[in-house]
Amino acid sequence: MSVSAKIRLAVVDDQNLFRESLIALIGYEPDFEHVAEASDGAAFLDVCARLPALPDIVLMDMNMPGLNGVELNEALQRQYPTVKVIVLSVHTQERLMAKMITAGAVGYLAKNCNKDELVQAIRSVHRTGFYMSPQVLKAIQQTHTYRPASSLLPGGADLTNREKEVLQLICQEYSNAEIAEKLFLSVRTVEGHRNNLLLKTGCRNTAGLVLFAVKNQLYDVLL
Repeated sequence: MSVSAKIRLAVVDDQNLFRESLIALIGYEPDFEHVAEASDGAAFLDVCARLPALPDIVLMDMNMPGLNGVELNEALQRQYPTVKVIVLSVHTQERLMAKMITAGAVGYLAKNCNKDELVQAIRSVHRTGFYMSPQVLKAIQQTHTYRPASSLLPGGADLTNREKEVLQLICQEYSNAEIAEKLFLSVRTVEGHRNNLLLKTGCRNTAGLVLFAVKNQLYDVLL
């Protein structure tokens, strides 16, 4: 596998041992490449400004001195929107998870997750644009009162049946090409539906679409 084909990863965490352990884990996976690290948000932004190529994904903590995880995520969405954010945190409250996904993060994991889940999350984010475990999605679903999806859309617009079909397949982690094959559509048509979903819902990314679908019972999470 060529270096360019690898998933470029950065780690931002103020706990040295945890950060070094993540970097070591990255080194064991043949399709992963560690390209940057920092102990806080401000330092990571400085690193990004000097990198010849940005990381694909950053694994970051929430509690850090100076620029914390919430603030770093906001800064990355503004300055480096192509960098995907996976949060690794000791805080697993559903509202905080939902807040970070709504703000642009594409994944949220507990710091005590196992290695296999972390590796799966990284690969899923790289392939489909998001990762949220069924347990996290179920918890989010249970903390929100159902309202018709149209009541949450700008101007009260509704989703078409085809858009709902595409949204459900997105939630099942199908790629655009896989959705196109299942629905007998072109990839470009699926991309159009995905873009329409983002516009109608006001979501920033695929993870936001999944969160929207779960919160509004457009996708039923089964455990």
